[in-house]
Amino acid sequence: MTGRDHGGGVDAARAIHGGRREDWLDLSTGINPVPYPLPPIPPHAWTALPDRAAQAGLLAAARSFWDIPDDAEVIAAPGLSAIIARIAPALGARSVHVPGPTYNEYAASFAQAGVPLTDAGSAPGVFVHPNNPDGRLWTAEAMGTRPFAVIDESFCDTLPDHSHVARAARPDTLVLKSFGKFWGLAGVRLGFAILRPGPVAAALRDALGPWAVSGPALAIGTAALSDRDWAVTTRERLTTDARRLDELMQGRGARVVGGTTLFRLYEVDDAQAWHDRLARGRVLSRIFPYSATWLRLGLPAPDRWSQLEAALA
Repeated sequence: MTGRDHGGGVDAARAIHGGRREDWLDLSTGINPVPYPLPPIPPHAWTALPDRAAQAGLLAAARSFWDIPDDAEVIAAPGLSAIIARIAPALGARSVHVPGPTYNEYAASFAQAGVPLTDAGSAPGVFVHPNNPDGRLWTAEAMGTRPFAVIDESFCDTLPDHSHVARAARPDTLVLKSFGKFWGLAGVRLGFAILRPGPVAAALRDALGPWAVSGPALAIGTAALSDRDWAVTTRERLTTDARRLDELMQGRGARVVGGTTLFRLYEVDDAQAWHDRLARGRVLSRIFPYSATWLRLGLPAPDRWSQLEAALA
């Protein structure tokens, strides 16, 4: 895995602690546990190459939902990770600033391309907004005046008023969006790059190739991004559930460090011990190689809270 630690991994946890896969409550990711209800998918979405009308429909829905500037274009991809893996060659930068701790795929992607990390203000910067795992929100002032900024808004659909998508009209900014987190459909594999037309956009499009997004993903993404009422209701539920999780964890002695309404970050006395105790109750949590005291939890589905409570008892 070249040092890349991620959430997920229920099968590995089962190998140690046993149980059936359905017995496990996976709170190691920040994926919405109440996914968007799948719309009817036309049969041709499975059997034919995606047509231009379907792709145009998805991009129009994305443009409307995120209020994307007219001067920016939208590029859809089979998951945000597909874009991240192609950013380094598209930028052509000699070095890059990735302030951490943060989502580790950026450092890995640039390392794979032979691009070193730096703190120099003259290098492009990558800013995860809100940050994973601590939920930090990046202001324009904090990001500074770099020659290019990549702003990952994978978790920003919980806080739409804080989005920097308006900056995508500028020639020095790339805004990234993930579909799987907020809509709870990570398996659909859908992500978006939003930026002004130019060499970086062209390089990303060429690297992704034709028919990057599957027909079923086009249908699902279009329906979900067009459903604003679902998004509003979901934000309200996530806020309530995040507050409930904080109260539960604080009652067990944890301290809230940060997070978003899709995941919460806590400081505990011994993160590995907490992780192991939860695993014995078939609850998968997230710990980090750079901190002995940070524990991150996603939100349980509405009918799984009792399992978490029992594992914490």
